[in-house]
Amino acid sequence: MSETVFTAPDGRARCWWCRGDALYLDYHDEEWGRPSADERYLFEKICLEGFQAGLSWLTILRKREAFRRGFAGFDAEAVARFTEADVERLLADPGIVRHRAKIVSAINNARRCLDLRAEFGSLGAFAWRFVPDDADRPGRFDRDGLLKVTQTASSRALSKELKRRGWSFVGPTTLYAFMQAVGLVNDHAQGCASRAACAEARARFVPPAGA
Repeated sequence: MSETVFTAPDGRARCWWCRGDALYLDYHDEEWGRPSADERYLFEKICLEGFQAGLSWLTILRKREAFRRGFAGFDAEAVARFTEADVERLLADPGIVRHRAKIVSAINNARRCLDLRAEFGSLGAFAWRFVPDDADRPGRFDRDGLLKVTQTASSRALSKELKRRGWSFVGPTTLYAFMQAVGLVNDHAQGCASRAACAEARARFVPPAGA
C-alpha cells in the first residue's frame, strides 16, 4: 500500500500530499479541512478551485496573493462590479492564471453569489446545506481510498444547483475539492494529526443561520 502519512522533522504526522514544500505544508496544517463560513474565504475558494482545473493546487497557492490583489480580496460585491477593462487588466497580470474564460467566470460567479446572499442570507448558509451523509464518504481514509474519491453525490448535487443558478466552472470534482478545503468534509488521512484537529474544530463549529 502506498504511503498515507509521513512524519516531518518536527515529529508531526501529515497527509502524504503536502510533503516537500513549506507552503503546501502550512496550507495543510492551518487551513485545509478547517470548517469555515467566512464569506470572502468561501467565495475565494470556489474561484481558486475553478482556476486550479488542469493545474496543480501548489501552482495556485504560489499565485494566491496575486489573485487576491487582482480580485479585490475576493469581495464578491467588488468583483461583481468588474468590467471588460478589469478582464483585460487581469489578462495582463503575470501573477495569476491568465485564462479569459476563468476570469470571466469569476466575475459572473460573484454576481451569482450576490443572488444567493439575497435568497439565503449568505453563501455559507447555502453551501453548508450540502454536508454529505456518512454513506457519501470514502470507504477508507488511507491514500488509496482517498484518491479514489474525486466527487460524491453531495458535490454533484451542489454542482447541479449552482449551475442551475448560472454559476460556471463549478463541476462536481471542483466542488468536492472546495468541500474538502472548507471543512464540509474531513478528508485528512487516518493517522494525520490534522484529522483529529479538524474533527475537533468541526465539533465546535456552528453552521451559518439558514444552513
